[in-house]
Amino acid sequence: MAPDALALDEVDAFYGDSHILQGVSFGLRVGRLLGLLGRNGAGKTTCMNVAVGLLPPRRGRLLVSGRDMAGAPPEAIAAEGVALVPQGRRIFRSLTVRENLAVAARRADGGGGAAWTLETVFQTFPRLRERASQTAGYLSGGEQQMLAIGRALMRNPRVLLMDEPSEGLAPQIVADVMATIRALKARGLSIVLVEQNAKLVFGVADDIVILNSGRVVVDTAVSELQKTGVDLQQHLGIF
Repeated sequence: MAPDALALDEVDAFYGDSHILQGVSFGLRVGRLLGLLGRNGAGKTTCMNVAVGLLPPRRGRLLVSGRDMAGAPPEAIAAEGVALVPQGRRIFRSLTVRENLAVAARRADGGGGAAWTLETVFQTFPRLRERASQTAGYLSGGEQQMLAIGRALMRNPRVLLMDEPSEGLAPQIVADVMATIRALKARGLSIVLVEQNAKLVFGVADDIVILNSGRVVVDTAVSELQKTGVDLQQHLGIF
């Protein structure tokens, strides 16, 4: 069996003396979308920070296509084909749209299908083509989210991590973002989607992991959850 595209194996992670992740293990299978859910403070963004090397785990392994990258610098993990769309977008506000995309460009390694270029990103997000010469800080929230996704795609990743992509967006823009995520999944990208909106995740995910107080409490396929059910009130505080 092929290794997972990305996996956390018995990971403990700390911020200072605060023990945030406690023995967290889950795997993202190749070509699938894993929804990572949990209440605020459950450890979702910490998992993303571990996965891209921004927070080295105190214990455990970070596996990228079977290779242990725990403790590796972010640039080494990025070179293995992992890209992040961060919470809050974190675009380069003083650069133009085109410059934001160009600065992230990385040649495809031949393993992830058709390469992402400026042209293919502009085809996916026509609004960015219209705004190509505009300073990114003046874009709308929805346009900034498109830019954050496009910038990550310019890395030509095999694994795409998306941290709260719907945050602060109008409902129609959220629908557009989710349509883009479905299209990326259809292209064969392996995706981890972190979201507060569980309904959005259940509508697109193949697999679900739910964190509670830094521990994995649910790890299963969506199809299994549909058969057995899950107490979302208990784990997420929603009905």
